[in-house]
Amino acid sequence: MIDIINTENSDRDFGDANNDEVLESYEKKPLSIYIHIPFCVKKCAYCDFLSFPVGAACMSGYGVYREKYVEALCEELKSYSYLAETHKVRTIYIGGGTPSILEPDEITLVMTTVRKLFDVAEDAEISIEVNPGTLTSRKAAEYIANGINRMSIGLQSAQKNELEALGRIHNYDQFLAAFDMAREAGFRNINIDLMSDIPGQTMRSYLDTLDKVLRCKPEHISSYSLIVEDETPLAADENLLSQIPDEDVDRQMYDITNKLLGTGGYHRYEISNYAKAGYECRHNIVYWTLGEYIGIGIGAASFLYGRRYTNTSSLEDYIDGMARHRELMTFGDPVANSGKARDIIEHMRNVEEELDADRLMEEYMFLGLRMISGVSAEKFNDYFGHSIYDIYGSVIDKYKSTGHLEDDHGLIRLTKKGIDVSNTILADFLIE
Repeated sequence: MIDIINTENSDRDFGDANNDEVLESYEKKPLSIYIHIPFCVKKCAYCDFLSFPVGAACMSGYGVYREKYVEALCEELKSYSYLAETHKVRTIYIGGGTPSILEPDEITLVMTTVRKLFDVAEDAEISIEVNPGTLTSRKAAEYIANGINRMSIGLQSAQKNELEALGRIHNYDQFLAAFDMAREAGFRNINIDLMSDIPGQTMRSYLDTLDKVLRCKPEHISSYSLIVEDETPLAADENLLSQIPDEDVDRQMYDITNKLLGTGGYHRYEISNYAKAGYECRHNIVYWTLGEYIGIGIGAASFLYGRRYTNTSSLEDYIDGMARHRELMTFGDPVANSGKARDIIEHMRNVEEELDADRLMEEYMFLGLRMISGVSAEKFNDYFGHSIYDIYGSVIDKYKSTGHLEDDHGLIRLTKKGIDVSNTILADFLIE
């Protein structure tokens, strides 16, 4: 089984550190935790994520579901507690859905459970996604009190008609209020999500949104083009579909985003992500570099010991399964019941795939080349025990000759020309 090699502390001078400290630093592998909160006030018109709107007509008994779901999250976290012996948690990401829909004490319970069960690094990056329409000053303050130090706010657009087309529940004034609440609570690392290709969007309106975002001076900006997914309300709305900007306007938005964010002090470190120096999203970098992570909650994916698996997407099955697990381990003999408890957990993780070396190499290249820094030939060799040029030499040479790739002393990355057609290039890194 191929393991990710942690070279994070390879050059560290330990000075007078005792042997236990040295061993812990070298032996513990980095781990990330994703925690999925599937509830939202209203499902956006473009959303195909696993989420449940909680309006009275959509989901009766939401309060009970929410309470039981939070308990289930804590129970699943317990099932991974053995990792504390071998891993140190470097990043935590609470996503959704809308995590800010939870009550502050529920977030406190989840974070307290994480810290009780795992070895969390003192400088861990801990993020939470927020919808501007659901944040309060009390929630923001509680997040800070629980060690959450990064907030991602889903603005998407500053224009009323565009937000309505997307089915968002907030307006621009609510976003500004949420941003101010976050700053006042003590957040010094804030991401703002932006979207282009929105129905009714024009270059003028997009420039206005960009200008307003830059005036806020967030530390990080994620900029994505709208993707119309099948089986979403937007996909069925021919009127809105007809208002999506054409490819020429989309290209102009793409180019102006790079230009304005660059002059605004943000460096592009991944195809869709920009940050001020030192504020790159460490959690996402784990995904892009095939780091190990566990996913907690329904539909959450994990990548651990070379295996990828995904939790059940059934809210009822997840809650019931974790409740049975808790009964076995709390009220019965935990040793005698360990087998049954393990079976319950395995049943919840209903999709499992053991990735072979070829598949891991493909993903390493697909994800790594999305990063502007590219893929290190040396790290590829350390990870897989093979030279990147032996595996991908012909593909690398092909796109170097066309100006789509560059090889800078073993750092292989897409050029600006290559980024523009990245999907086509990445497909060539499939191993036949």
